[in-house]
Amino acid sequence: MARAAGSRGRPGRCGLRGRCGRCGRGALLACAAWTAGWVLAAALLLRAHPGVLSERCTDEKSRRILAALCRDYRGGALVGDLCEDLCVAGKLLYRRCLYFERGKKVLQADWRGQPVVLKSEEEAFSSFPPLGLLDGQPDDGGQDFPEAELLLLAAGEVRSALGLELANGSLAPLGLGRRGPRRRGQLASLWALLQQEEFVLLSLLRGLSPHTPPVLGSCGHFYAVEHLAAGSPHHWALFPLDGAPRGDRSRARAVSGMALSFLDMVAHFDHDFSHRLHLCDIKPENFAIRSDFTAVAIDVDMAFFEPKMREILEQNCTGDEDCNFFDCFSKCDLRVHRCGAQRANSNLQVICDKIFRHWFSSPLRSPGVSLPLGRQLRAAVQECAAPGDPQGRAPRGVFSKLRRLLQAALRELQEKDK
Repeated sequence: MARAAGSRGRPGRCGLRGRCGRCGRGALLACAAWTAGWVLAAALLLRAHPGVLSERCTDEKSRRILAALCRDYRGGALVGDLCEDLCVAGKLLYRRCLYFERGKKVLQADWRGQPVVLKSEEEAFSSFPPLGLLDGQPDDGGQDFPEAELLLLAAGEVRSALGLELANGSLAPLGLGRRGPRRRGQLASLWALLQQEEFVLLSLLRGLSPHTPPVLGSCGHFYAVEHLAAGSPHHWALFPLDGAPRGDRSRARAVSGMALSFLDMVAHFDHDFSHRLHLCDIKPENFAIRSDFTAVAIDVDMAFFEPKMREILEQNCTGDEDCNFFDCFSKCDLRVHRCGAQRANSNLQVICDKIFRHWFSSPLRSPGVSLPLGRQLRAAVQECAAPGDPQGRAPRGVFSKLRRLLQAALRELQEKDK
């Protein structure tokens, strides 16, 4: 009895082994639940704001990156048609850091008086896998590298990045035919660029699309595109319109012009290539507007042609929510627990939801347009943004309806200006 009483009197201990086991298991379960809750919260935060853990974007770090690039250039490890201007002539001048996100580096510079953006998916040239066929060759080697083998390797990279089978003649925009005195560095640089899906896509679309920025040149693993001011959800028109006239009617004309260009872009990406081009990350920050109101997709890291899109979507699933890849959705077939390879929504539907709703959701957002026309535009946008058919696509005919209403709005505004 005394021993039992003494045992009960010891603070912080369980009197029975089984009871201690229950205490330990309870504490362990509580700890596991707490940890799981934090992991879930972190995952949701990262999905909503992927940049929260991004590396800090600073001028000091950006200048170090470019200095390392120039050291590699002087050492012969890499080349490019912008290297001389960046590293020797001083005609490509760093201005500011735009963002560092998940390894990707985006910098603004001036190239011979023209604002450009320098991009790379990695900071260092050495971060990209080397071209194995150059192993064992002297520093000045690569001149005798078989052209056919190079084309075969490049075609394989394009197939991996974009899901496309391209003929050799279609690979010319990648710069495969260039030859110079530093052939080894040239091939190594090209190989680093081919590892970057956005570079491959923008290079192949150069001259074929007014809705993507052309690649202007490269130095090692960095490539340059034209600088265009990105949109922002905090801007009244979503996109900066520097130099545009002020006033309600001018604002309405600008919005109608931009909306028509977004429709042109949708039709262009749907029909003007051998495969449909899907945009899976649609938000104002990933687009810009030229002075003539042309909509431009300035960040196409999440743009995929149909074959690659099908490959991405066709995954195992237990419900439709498992088949969501950012803005690209498909349906889960519960008979085989497999996501459908066919996308169940469209570029048009997401643009209506994330861009057009901002412009046409209320009369106050479309001033200068008559109330009946504004009401029809709002109804058409709502119809477009909502799932229409069983596959989730926008209702048939809504594209033509939107175009017709926007053109009518422009005519009406022009009449008022006379």
